[in-house]
Amino acid sequence: MLIVIIIIYNYCNKKMKNRSLAGNCGIAIFVIALVTVALAFGTPSWIVSDSRIRGNQLDRLGLWSHCFRSLPDPLDQYQRRFFVGCRWVYDPFTTGYDRIRGYLLPGFMIATQFFFTLCLLGVLISAILVLVFFLCCGPDQSRFVLIIKSIGYIMLGSGISGCIAVIVFACFANTEGWMPGHPNNYFGWSFGLGVVGSVACLVTASLFLTETNIQNKKRNRLKESQARFEMEHESKA
Repeated sequence: MLIVIIIIYNYCNKKMKNRSLAGNCGIAIFVIALVTVALAFGTPSWIVSDSRIRGNQLDRLGLWSHCFRSLPDPLDQYQRRFFVGCRWVYDPFTTGYDRIRGYLLPGFMIATQFFFTLCLLGVLISAILVLVFFLCCGPDQSRFVLIIKSIGYIMLGSGISGCIAVIVFACFANTEGWMPGHPNNYFGWSFGLGVVGSVACLVTASLFLTETNIQNKKRNRLKESQARFEMEHESKA
């Protein structure tokens, strides 16, 4: 076991020497972005209701699921139907749930889902490239710089998409006229993770684009030194 740990340590140490500080920090921040974006995408706590107040109709709300304590059907003027518990927003089995989907998913919510899904997809694609960058690639390979640049621009797109999603949600979600009990609702920890993840994507993008610039300069210096060596060798010959 100790031998395996030593081998892994030596391998990682060798790979770290092939990267600058920007590249190593970029990998660390990327892990934070991956975890926070994935958790924010899948957890139902973008808006939560104050648990101390018993009369609240909303419990918590996410991008893809809603949890209600007792939500009356907004389309039933006699309030004969109530929705209780947690459900997927596209639940096809609960009677009447499809009829209130327009209420559950107004335009800003669909926009938030769309842009945050783009953010997650970009992070997942980047995860594959980061693994290649971390485990397989070195400066001697022709596509080393291309992989780093691709990670930088994909994460930049992810960060912009994530920021659009959280800004739209922050501007329109917790306002009067949508979810019941507005004065007792507040942004939950899932929304906070979404904000952190979106910012982390932008930081990751800047670090990887910085790494691209550094590796390009190293390659240019190497080419110049090789050219000088060849000229000196030819002059001596």
